Amino acid sequence: MEQILTYINEIPIKRNFVENLPYNINLKSRARALRKAENYPEVAFWLQVKKGGFHNIDFDRQRIIGNYIVDFYVKTLGLIVEIDGESHNDKEEYDKKREDYLESFGLKIFKATNLRVLHDLDNVMKELELFVIEYYSINNE
Repeated sequence: MEQILTYINEIPIKRNFVENLPYNINLKSRARALRKAENYPEVAFWLQVKKGGFHNIDFDRQRIIGNYIVDFYVKTLGLIVEIDGESHNDKEEYDKKREDYLESFGLKIFKATNLRVLHDLDNVMKELELFVIEYYSINNE
């Protein structure tokens, strides 16, 4: 039987813990530095989700998965949230390789741009709700 993690708009969301993800310990100091750098769009998003602020779901910041550091990770869902800024411009091939690698573990990736987070955060959060419902609701198997 599937374990219910939370409810979003009265829709049960199932737990989808992905185990044994690779971890490159050499990236630990870089991940810590990224957390302390306080990228403003990421901080704005973090303020919405920290301490269970998004439907009692726990988010980690700057999580290492293999040789990559993802902006936010929801361990109980196997969900990555990326807030993409200008550093991703002209890096389509790298980003595709990175996404393919992360998705190979069964992880899902939700993306939003810096501009959308800064200027349309309410709708970004609604879209994240819909994304979680689409991929993790017990009714959508």
